[in-house]
Amino acid sequence: MYQTNYHRASAVDEAVKMISGTSEGKYVSGGMTLIATMKQRLAAPSDLVDLRHIPAMKGIKIDGRKVTIGAATPHAEVAASAALRAICPALCDLAGMIGDPHVRHMGTIGGSVANNDPAADYPSAMLALNARIATNKREIDAGDFFTGLFETALEEGELITSISFEAPDKAGYAKFPNPASRYAMTGVFVAKGSGGVRVAVTGAGSNGVFRESAIESALNGNWSSGALSNITVDASKLMSDLHASAEYRANLVKVMAKRAVTSAA
Repeated sequence: MYQTNYHRASAVDEAVKMISGTSEGKYVSGGMTLIATMKQRLAAPSDLVDLRHIPAMKGIKIDGRKVTIGAATPHAEVAASAALRAICPALCDLAGMIGDPHVRHMGTIGGSVANNDPAADYPSAMLALNARIATNKREIDAGDFFTGLFETALEEGELITSISFEAPDKAGYAKFPNPASRYAMTGVFVAKGSGGVRVAVTGAGSNGVFRESAIESALNGNWSSGALSNITVDASKLMSDLHASAEYRANLVKVMAKRAVTSAA
């Protein structure tokens, strides 16, 4: 790796101040993506500001149906939370599918959301749950947050501090994982709440995570996997790569959506 300077922050304001004094500084929490890219010399930040020791960015809080998860909360904690599973088991299941035990104990929900990898699991949950992304400056609706492949609405130096959402009446997640990386070749999160049904797809879109309106319409009329039997997913907006063609992914979207609805029951 290239030479870099390490800083340990103990508070959000301190972390923001540290990053503002650097030429090309980056926040790091679990480091599951950043450290790997640094090892490959694809990234060379001048400074790293460690967020793992900020108490205000950790933990899961539940107030009635409202869930708030600190950005530095690891996947393993989300997967193991009995309180969260009682009102939104789909998110616990999703967290438990990420990577391997090492990744789940080091990687964080905030890091995943901020990185917005097109094959990451959490972005689909954020979009389907109509989550709000809180930063040190503002709150951003998930629908406005994800702007493209590895792109978000975050400004330079802006830091995600927590994520919140209202637990849905029903929700489910299913993915077809790459057998080597465990990233989603296609993952579908479905959620049914007071505002209707929201369905978000990860791992398949040519521009990253997206909502699938045809499946939403079908499930709003009939919440059952059978309602999706005659749905056709447009392959023109999906990616093709060495793992799967756009047409194959279009079929996976439909199959994973059926499985997600079944798991929600």
